[in-house]
Amino acid sequence: MAPKKFSNPFHGVVDMITEMNRVSDAMASIETSQTGLRERGYADAWSPPTDILARGEDLVVRCEVPGVYEEDVAVSFNHGVLTISGERRRDEEGTVVYYSSERFMGTFRREITLPEGVSERDVEASYGEGLLEVVVRGAANAAAPKTISVRRRKRGS
Repeated sequence: MAPKKFSNPFHGVVDMITEMNRVSDAMASIETSQTGLRERGYADAWSPPTDILARGEDLVVRCEVPGVYEEDVAVSFNHGVLTISGERRRDEEGTVVYYSSERFMGTFRREITLPEGVSERDVEASYGEGLLEVVVRGAANAAAPKTISVRRRKRGS
């Protein structure tokens, strides 16, 4: 008997635009030494590294945001989408001159589509030591995407 193939029901839950922004940011930091010097908005926000995992029956989202104060992190849930956003600020003001700056500064945003049936009561977030953890109770057992059979269309229809 062949071993059961593991199917990840959360494959593709990370927003593609967010991932493209993250890659674009990484490439920009290689091409220029101006990284982190200009203000960023949500359209070009940096994307902190994020893990999505199942722990028992819960879905866990861990987002690395070192150097971000707790009051500068926001977690929201709307229409099935979990949004993690905030801002990392520089502590120094005015007379500081940077010779090298590799850390992303400014606003950040991650959007993750959660399985159907999740309500805001299922979501709780905690933050400490630069790690944001969002637990979605019971979401790890959500049904995998349903396969829709495609049939041949009759000509002229």
